Amino acid sequence: MSKPRLIPTGNCWCGCGREVGLGKFFAQGHDKVAEAALIALKYEGSVPHFLHAHGYGPQHSVTEDAVDSDATDWVECNKCDTKPGYRGASASVAKHDGKCHRGGA
Repeated sequence: MSKPRLIPTGNCWCGCGREVGLGKFFAQGHDKVAEAALIALKYEGSVPHFLHAHGYGPQHSVTEDAVDSDATDWVECNKCDTKPGYRGASASVAKHDGKCHRGGA
């Protein structure tokens, strides 16, 4: 299923009315404000309720599913000593690698 192409409008998508830079959807930090507001409206206000509503929690890892899915660009750091390693979008894991594994651990 393909997702619609979203076009930045020049205004923050959280609804605050702030103008944002070219190619941006949110003012800095307002993506998290929008997420928190949606969770508050639809999932009794908490991330645990949100995760539970979608079948995730300690018994079923949402980050593992994101890494295993072809629908995301999530990866797991293979240099971390602990397992599972750091998980996130590929750009986030690259940043993590540069900060935590300098010198090629």
